[in-house]
Amino acid sequence: MRQQFWTSFGKEYPHKWLLYNTKMKEIQLKFTFNRKFAQVSLDIIDDDEMIRAYYFEKMQSLQNILKEEYLPEIIFEENYELPEGKIIGRIYTQLNNVSIHDPKTWPQVKQFLSGQMMRLEEFFKDFSDYIKN
Repeated sequence: MRQQFWTSFGKEYPHKWLLYNTKMKEIQLKFTFNRKFAQVSLDIIDDDEMIRAYYFEKMQSLQNILKEEYLPEIIFEENYELPEGKIIGRIYTQLNNVSIHDPKTWPQVKQFLSGQMMRLEEFFKDFSDYIKN
């Protein structure tokens, strides 16, 4: 089902997403879709807590712009725990009560993922120089 969803998403929304190609090893843009929610996120993935905190502070300094001009529902979580127990910084929007195992929710999820990621990419491209330096 997972492969079927992502294949159909790619066909319906053919866009070359940034995702891991941010040109910053510490930051990735990410799609997540599981049995409980769909998420679009900017992940600060460095293992070094100080580096994560540095980038998270930079993102926090842009929080008002991000919320006002791009993604009003964005959530900032400095210590987000992934299912495997790893701690990352995550800035995300989330659609609840959807499941990758329920194809009836897929159209709504695809629209959510595409729209939210477009806005997150736009924000990232607009401010990547500031985030990098």
